[in-house]
Amino acid sequence: MSDVSSRSSDKHGKAPGVVAVQDDSAPSYDQESNVDIPHTSESRKQIGLISAIFLIFNRMIGTGIFSTPSTILSQSGSVGLALFIWFGGMLIGMAGMAVYVEFGSKIPVNGGEKNYLEFVYRKPRFLVTGLYTGYVMLLGWAGSNSVVFGEYILNAANVEVNRWNQRGIGLACVTSAFLIHGLALKWGLRLQNVLGVIKLIILLIIIVAGFAALGGHLKVDKPDNFSNAFEGTTGSAYGVVNALYNVIWSYIGYSNANYSMSEMKNPIRTLKIAAPTAIIIVGILYMLANIAYFAAVPKAEIMSSGRILAASFFRNVFGPRAERALSVFVALSAYGNVLSVIFSQGRLVQELGREGILPFSSLWASNKPCNAPLMGLFEHWIVSVIIMLAPPPGDAYNLILNVISYPLSIVNVFVSIALIWLYTHRAAYNWYPSLSATLPVAIFFLLSNLYLVIAPFVPPETAAQNVYKSLPYWLHCVIGWGVIAAGGVYWLVWAVIMPWWGGYRLEKEVVEARDGWTRKRFVKVQVAKGE
Repeated sequence: MSDVSSRSSDKHGKAPGVVAVQDDSAPSYDQESNVDIPHTSESRKQIGLISAIFLIFNRMIGTGIFSTPSTILSQSGSVGLALFIWFGGMLIGMAGMAVYVEFGSKIPVNGGEKNYLEFVYRKPRFLVTGLYTGYVMLLGWAGSNSVVFGEYILNAANVEVNRWNQRGIGLACVTSAFLIHGLALKWGLRLQNVLGVIKLIILLIIIVAGFAALGGHLKVDKPDNFSNAFEGTTGSAYGVVNALYNVIWSYIGYSNANYSMSEMKNPIRTLKIAAPTAIIIVGILYMLANIAYFAAVPKAEIMSSGRILAASFFRNVFGPRAERALSVFVALSAYGNVLSVIFSQGRLVQELGREGILPFSSLWASNKPCNAPLMGLFEHWIVSVIIMLAPPPGDAYNLILNVISYPLSIVNVFVSIALIWLYTHRAAYNWYPSLSATLPVAIFFLLSNLYLVIAPFVPPETAAQNVYKSLPYWLHCVIGWGVIAAGGVYWLVWAVIMPWWGGYRLEKEVVEARDGWTRKRFVKVQVAKGE
């Protein structure tokens, strides 16, 4: 099922093209990072500090801050609680950033949490890699904001939005992102940086206009949202957890630079600066933008505005003509997010190929034809397109979006447990990082993600709080666990049943590809009967 080759040796007993053989139970260590660092061609090291910051910035800021404040206010019931939830989400995001920066500074290679989980969870052999494979291969992260891009482009053109014109434009969005990153690596990074600057300008305009609104400069009557900020607060656990989910979804991206560290210039230093810088800027912008919304838009209008909250804000502050201009800006923000997402997810697919986990692994591991992971990007493009085009509107589409986000909390539970385990077994793993998230932060990140994994199973108090109109409220949780389990089934067949049936065991060899990169591949080592 995977790209597994039988071991063939030359006269010196070493397979042709093999650089080294790695025993997964005893990894070799680089002097600085304490892990086996694969070789990367210098021509691929295109990511500097600014590009790394915008990789994170663009992944975090998509369309969420322009729309989700209305959902969060509806589910929390009050302005005061909504702001506290945004602040809590910021703390969770910063804790996650600290955890990933520590891991990334010690394991500075492409692949992110895949490498961190493999480093700690070594038994059963290759199980964690199989589980992570299902998570990466079956979820199309770039699909959601591609559809939102289509919606805002149609609104800007004053064209009625329907199922197919919205998704048709979304298809063009994700396809262009795939082609740019697959065929023009430098230009893709430059475009991401430009769109990141545009997002920053949009949010600064909203924030400045919000302060003007606090002073009474509005086209409508001044709302009174702060005099009794906690009026209407709900105590619903289901509502709060879904509100917190929306906030955390707006912070997803703090780990985005970790997926491409092999392609960074001076990766450890770059990550240590880029990740905190990006999340601090985003956290401040999010809090000030929310205050701006509450300063300019009445509470009832915010709750009913849905995905057009920012449009309501611009209408109240600048007048009706500003709404269509804003739609263009939000569409550009969504496009920047799609570029950032597909850039990183394509590299995760490539890393699985380089590890030899996937069928036809050498294909997915390739950097051909333009020194970029075109085929890895292509796999994520396929899944994203299916997610965009297959489900009907309504519950089915909302279900897909929730299924994409829920498994990330499961992964983060195991990432935080892994770091806590390293803190308590430092000598065994030679884990002495130059920058530490600290044990309290790792525990806080663990507890936060445990809450996000468990709380969605708590039934809503009323039918109105259910995120679906006709589907069970817990369905996306069950499917999310099923996605992880699908990777477990793949591992069972590939790493357990087939070796037992064929009389071999799997080992890893590190080989050098023609493009100058090294990669790991699995080889079959025949075992004697009874061994």
